[in-house]
Amino acid sequence: MTQLALVIDLNVCVGCHACVTSCKQWNTSGSAGSLSDQNPYGADPSGSFFNRVQTFEVGEYPNTQTVHFPKSCLHCEDPPCVPVCPTGASYKRPEDGIVLVDNDKCIGCSYCAWACPYGVRELDEQSQVMSKCTLCVDRVHDLALPVAERQPACVMACPTNARLFGDVHDPASVVSQAIRERGGYTLMPELGTLPANHYLPRRRTEAQTDPLQLVREQNPLRVEGREPALPPQVAPGKPLQADWEH
Repeated sequence: MTQLALVIDLNVCVGCHACVTSCKQWNTSGSAGSLSDQNPYGADPSGSFFNRVQTFEVGEYPNTQTVHFPKSCLHCEDPPCVPVCPTGASYKRPEDGIVLVDNDKCIGCSYCAWACPYGVRELDEQSQVMSKCTLCVDRVHDLALPVAERQPACVMACPTNARLFGDVHDPASVVSQAIRERGGYTLMPELGTLPANHYLPRRRTEAQTDPLQLVREQNPLRVEGREPALPPQVAPGKPLQADWEH
């Protein structure tokens, strides 16, 4: 059975929020509907987002690191948000594993938000229905788009290729290979929700400095022995003077 999902590489995510803005743009102007904003330019703005990036520091000073952690609906294989919905508005598609909300059935009771242990469902204040990541289901199955563009908007927008998309049940897919080779993991696996989205862990990389760079710090030409010749009237070690100083 197909299970579409995102795999996010925390090692190369720079926290640029391109995924956040592209998601907001697509789901506001695209066929999925709109994501409302309440008083967006005021002192106390609020709004609905399918995808957010959390940024925090880990470690102890001076050995600290900044971690950017994107998070959206994880499209669990056993989603706790589905059985608690009293109207059947929350459901999981059998053909691709995407968890969606039927706006026509949603009554805004927020039961699904309470059941979700990851805090990735939001009640749209304007429409009073639950909003969440759809994995851009309207894009990934749109045959009118080129194959390369049948991906979520956030994947298309990521400048560092930190977001991968594919079938995690297909061992030959790019996401399955990344999970297998990089030790991909899910959030809170002890809950038994079996999140489809995975994360690739950060890797410690040592700074690589060319030894010649240290020697050439003062004069980049000195190593090659091609220093610019000083004018004959200037003794070595004496600073050059501009014409206007004479």
